[in-house]
Amino acid sequence: MAIDAWFMDESSEDQRLPHHRNPQEFVSLDHLAELGVLYWHLNPEDYENDEELKMIRDARGYNYMDLLDLCPEKVANYEEKLKNFYTEHIHADEEIRYCLQGSGYFDVRDKEDRWIRIWIKAGDLIVLPAGIYHRFTLDTSNYIKLMRLFVGEPVWTPFNRPQEDHPARKDYVKSLNEKVGVAVEAH
Repeated sequence: MAIDAWFMDESSEDQRLPHHRNPQEFVSLDHLAELGVLYWHLNPEDYENDEELKMIRDARGYNYMDLLDLCPEKVANYEEKLKNFYTEHIHADEEIRYCLQGSGYFDVRDKEDRWIRIWIKAGDLIVLPAGIYHRFTLDTSNYIKLMRLFVGEPVWTPFNRPQEDHPARKDYVKSLNEKVGVAVEAH
């Protein structure tokens, strides 16, 4: 099973809608990998005992984990939080999210500054590289349960666009120019 991703339209309609272009233009896992976005499909029913998840965490140094339920009933100031998550930003570190239940969208910018919408559902683990412009929103289900993984203590500081002089952004742009065609170990 592969993740669904596509180029977004420029509509300002509800951010929770799919926003497919017409005609639809899907994006491959290889294209996402070229941007540094990694993907695995795991078993969300048994994440506590999942050997593949353990191997990924060990190999990548993800030693901190927490769980987050996002829905109107469980998050104070839900609409405001969703608006903040949807503001285009970067992080100084990777953003690692594993969807255990529900679904939502991560949008990332490609090399031509076009939005790619990535629809994550139960079992999808994605890693967004430090320095990539991105944003997050729920879809119309209005529910997602995420595992957040970190290297060391959790740091989730967004740096809103523009951030061209931020060291993580500079490193990311440099890596895009250097690793054209380099394979990654995700699937």
